[in-house]
Amino acid sequence: MWKRIAKWLLGLSGWKLSPDIPPEVQRCIIIAAPHTSNWDIWYARLGFYIMDVPLRFTIKREWMRFPFGLLLGPLGGLPIDRRPRAETGERPSYVDVMAELFEKHRRIAVMVTPEGTRSRSTRWKTGFYYAALKAGVPICLGYLDYANRAAGVGPALYPTGDVDRDMRQIMDFYRNIQGKHPELFSVDERYG
Repeated sequence: MWKRIAKWLLGLSGWKLSPDIPPEVQRCIIIAAPHTSNWDIWYARLGFYIMDVPLRFTIKREWMRFPFGLLLGPLGGLPIDRRPRAETGERPSYVDVMAELFEKHRRIAVMVTPEGTRSRSTRWKTGFYYAALKAGVPICLGYLDYANRAAGVGPALYPTGDVDRDMRQIMDFYRNIQGKHPELFSVDERYG
């Protein structure tokens, strides 16, 4: 019943989903781009729910406290704890914490917004790449193309360790996808 409601809501908004979903989406880091509007999470969440993607997104553990956790938890929020570890006294890196998620969860797609902001950014954060490399999981290319009202997941990319080559492939995929506010989206100029 909930999937029918989600399909109805997405259809009512004029959006369509790509029927091609790579099987790797069941265990991956998934890029959500372009990210230029707060509406992105609404359409992405509906689409991933319909596609049966086990979507989660990382958020500071403080944001999962009452009352925000009541909303963010069911949406897929996954609290990240980077406090110093008792056994070592060292604070884990974001990459380490992300990679550890795949040790704890068999079926998980961790959504990231590498632009880091809804404002225009010409340099993407690359932690997602190193986390995927460390965890041995693919990077799936999720997208919301507002020009065509199309949402979906592009190809899965297995990071090779050749950051320049792999990031160029990612930028090539996103180059012609338009966000809600196209003037606020840019691929990473270092790899474009």
